[in-house]
Amino acid sequence: MKKVTGLGGVFFKADDPKAMNEWYAKNLGLTTSEYGTTFDWRQANDPSKKGSTSWCAFPKDTQYFNPSTKPFMINYRVENLVALVDELKKENVTIVDEIAEYDYGKFVHVLDPEGNVIELWEPKDEADEDSVAG
Repeated sequence: MKKVTGLGGVFFKADDPKAMNEWYAKNLGLTTSEYGTTFDWRQANDPSKKGSTSWCAFPKDTQYFNPSTKPFMINYRVENLVALVDELKKENVTIVDEIAEYDYGKFVHVLDPEGNVIELWEPKDEADEDSVAG
């Protein structure tokens, strides 16, 4: 079973997320919003499918990374999140929450051996609309 298929996002705590976004926009050319930025790309094994990787600064007091006390969280893209969570449970990996489903995919959070929270994301199919329609 294929597990991680790529990097879905990098999230980190900042004293001033707005100022951080502005700095990255001004100095590194990122197109940012209050949610950071998204890097769009095409899947190497099927260029008709789009993908994306997010980058976002969170307020330093965010609870979203809990129970980790680390100032960052990495999101990994996965295939078949339900089956992966079943495997992780068998390996006694700490599952932080239940699988949540949104318009853009399914998510769950787990802890690695050092207490870093990891966000696992099974994205909805991101096929190119032109390819689907054409």
